[in-house]
Amino acid sequence: MSSSRNASTDDFRSAAPLRHAKEIQFAGPIELELGGQLESVTCAYETWGSLNKDRSNAILVCHAISGDSHAAKHDADDDPGWWDRLIGPGKPIDTNRFFVICPNVLGGCRGTTGPSDVIPGSNPPQRYGAQFPRITIGDIVMIQRLLADSLGIEAFRAVIGGSLGGHQAMIWSIRYPQSVQTCIAIATSPRLTNQALGFDVVARNAIQTDPNFCDGQYYDSDLRPDTGLAIARMLGHITYLSSQAMEAKFDPDRHDPRQFASIFEQRFSVGSYLAHQGEKFTTRFDANSYVAISMAMDLLDLGSSRLQLMESFDDLRCDCLIISFSSDWLFPPRQSQDIVEALSALGKPVTYAEITTDAGHDAFLIDKDIDQYAGLIEAKLGTLSDPDSPLTLAEEAILEMVSPDSSVLDLGCGDGRLLSALAARGHNRLVGVEVAQDDLVRAAKRGLNVIDYDLNQGLPAFIDGQFDYVVLSGTLQAVANIESLFDEMMRVGKHTIVSFPNFAYRALREDYVMRGRSPKANGAFNFDWFNTPNRRFPSIADVCDLCDQKGIAIKSEIYFDSESNRRVSAIDDPNLNADTAILLLSPT
Repeated sequence: MSSSRNASTDDFRSAAPLRHAKEIQFAGPIELELGGQLESVTCAYETWGSLNKDRSNAILVCHAISGDSHAAKHDADDDPGWWDRLIGPGKPIDTNRFFVICPNVLGGCRGTTGPSDVIPGSNPPQRYGAQFPRITIGDIVMIQRLLADSLGIEAFRAVIGGSLGGHQAMIWSIRYPQSVQTCIAIATSPRLTNQALGFDVVARNAIQTDPNFCDGQYYDSDLRPDTGLAIARMLGHITYLSSQAMEAKFDPDRHDPRQFASIFEQRFSVGSYLAHQGEKFTTRFDANSYVAISMAMDLLDLGSSRLQLMESFDDLRCDCLIISFSSDWLFPPRQSQDIVEALSALGKPVTYAEITTDAGHDAFLIDKDIDQYAGLIEAKLGTLSDPDSPLTLAEEAILEMVSPDSSVLDLGCGDGRLLSALAARGHNRLVGVEVAQDDLVRAAKRGLNVIDYDLNQGLPAFIDGQFDYVVLSGTLQAVANIESLFDEMMRVGKHTIVSFPNFAYRALREDYVMRGRSPKANGAFNFDWFNTPNRRFPSIADVCDLCDQKGIAIKSEIYFDSESNRRVSAIDDPNLNADTAILLLSPT
């Protein structure tokens, strides 16, 4: 049973009221994962947009540790939300199309049941405080499931979140696989690193050793553990920023900090900033909630090895978008890659991008970095499309070599033209690898699954024989570790198709020998010697020799001269007369 009403306006101390929040109460007892129990739970939430007739357009947005249900403005006069850049009419999470829900997490202090709430039935009334049971991310998600049920939502079009919100999104896709169509996990991890755990341990110690903590029962006192909570928040802010971001933010006025009344050191500008952030936090957040939620995040452990992660994600039925940030050392890109590699090994549909930024972990909340990944979210939600563009001659030749209904891994897939053509032909298991973020977004707009991955690291995301064909198109000359990449392609694919520019082409020989200039022509050759991305300069004969040395058979070959738009036969000296080669390879 549940009941609904408007949320109170005094959820915690002097925090700004959540004017658009609603509350719903779930009768208990509600059993928690670690053995605790709650007699009832109140869940505060906000919504945007309208639920369609078949209730299929709902999107669940999950907030980070210090967030709340106010993810976006409801109107022009509303207070700013923490994800205004993403949520709203015509925005990436378009409230003209979707019904968006953002609940405050269990254990919070902004309307959902947490340690600062009164224990139901207590006489005289007593707040939970330290008696609040230990919770997990699974418990947080379970309450969200009850909320969805109360609204008649059987499945979400997407569950989206950053940081702790990403943890919730992943647990949703694991616990309720039939209820999530798309999981979007941003700046997150399968578990915290020990370094991140260490910061949380220090933060909780700062709170719990504050003289005013009183074993968590401080609510009837005039003094709260504000010093400990402020220090915890200061530590948090340090972990949210990268070294580069801190240099840019604090170095210009390093010795000229903004002064205000505070018990904390303000000798340097970074100290003044942290003092301000820490003290401001104490006016809107409960210390016990910080302890409860941070512990829930720390307890999450989906696995540290590939096998453990594969076991965790084995029942997923949704497609996934995983986004990391290059300078995030709290949830480093390697952890997102671990998730992606486990999903890829399982054959689950996944797109991954590592966004280049100096902002650190906070990047998922910063407008300029949101702009870098917003297109990927739009693509996953089907709100964008990219017009088809004609295939190149090399792509058309590759298309000829690929058997119908086969699976394909395209390394260096660019904007996804080839994979899109294969999809139109009826191929289902298609995956692209691309490092250029603009191309990755364009490929995602075509509805493709694309992974941001450095080919020089090999192909550890994929298992032996996972694809019928592995395609390396126009990328060979830019790869440093060609031999190991060849080994990896032959391991992952039953067949390998390699397309590459021939640096022994007649016009290039003439440039070097006759004119004494570095070779330059159209296509892959159209660069100056000082700005070329090409690291290798192979000829057709060179690549054939490498195949012979490694025991790789050339099953089929296509050569052409793109300048004259004609094919060159194998007996017409393609090493001289063709500027492009496409070889179909397999083990001998």
